[in-house]
Amino acid sequence: MSFLNAAGLTRLKPLARWVVLGAAIAFLLRTLVRHWADISALRIGAQGWSLLLVALGITLLAHIWAGWVWSWALQALQQPVVGSWSAPVYLQTNLLKYLPGNVWHFFGRVRALRNIGIDNGSALVGVALEPLLMAAAALVVGIAIPTPYWPFQLLGLVVVLAAMAPRWLNPLVDRLSRSKTANQPTEDSPPSPPSSSPPLPSPAPGLRHYPLKPLLGQLGYIGLRGLGFCLVLSAVTPLATGDWSSTISAFSLAWLGGLVVPGAPGGLGVFEAIALSLLQGQFSAAVVLSAVVLYRVVSTLAEALGAALATFDRGLSSTLK
Repeated sequence: MSFLNAAGLTRLKPLARWVVLGAAIAFLLRTLVRHWADISALRIGAQGWSLLLVALGITLLAHIWAGWVWSWALQALQQPVVGSWSAPVYLQTNLLKYLPGNVWHFFGRVRALRNIGIDNGSALVGVALEPLLMAAAALVVGIAIPTPYWPFQLLGLVVVLAAMAPRWLNPLVDRLSRSKTANQPTEDSPPSPPSSSPPLPSPAPGLRHYPLKPLLGQLGYIGLRGLGFCLVLSAVTPLATGDWSSTISAFSLAWLGGLVVPGAPGGLGVFEAIALSLLQGQFSAAVVLSAVVLYRVVSTLAEALGAALATFDRGLSSTLK
């Protein structure tokens, strides 16, 4: 009976993903139709395009920074990975999150870590730790804005922070490191980016202390992403100085929703729907909808530029060698 239940849940997962994505897109389309006249009346001037360009640069910087901070998480797990290696791998695998399933970027990073000799447990936990750190950082920033779900935000933050404690993570790292089946490559996984680094020795896996440094680094990542969103919003409508902090907090919660809701590749649709619901009381629906659509374009373009720069950098390094 338990097997049948598990099989049924497995078959329902793809359906649940499509339901979540479909509901988010339907909500956005309904809002778009209702406010199309207001949206079409909005105009972006020369200053607005300049702000969008700056937002693109800051968002690209945020992705590069996230790749560098990932090395801090791996170093906390006693793995000698440097930022000059982790940032290009992070950037090259980032676009894979838009593939169906929203997990292929994780597979790519795990395989890249294994290719340089990182043990299985540290590779898996090192990749899983990164979105946990991001989620914790987003919850910290999001607490600054009052919402009806504030108690749940606080509870979620406590749970995520506790989950990253060495007491809970180290047994998992040790168990995964001893697993033989988990070390086998996944046939359906996309190829990992080529590595120019030599294989690294594998020290004793696990956290020696709480990963505070990478957590602080991810706060910087969320802050940069929020700043980029505020610049995009400023390109659509003037944004008062006092509104920046609450807007960044709302952005962090919307971004977190796109991160944790399953079935939405890259948070597509989910981020936009949550941002619209959180910011409609502060701005008109037409302004928010225009801003979230523009930000999706800016963010995706920044990720594509990051992947291109990382590929070019690796190609140039190989040529020089």
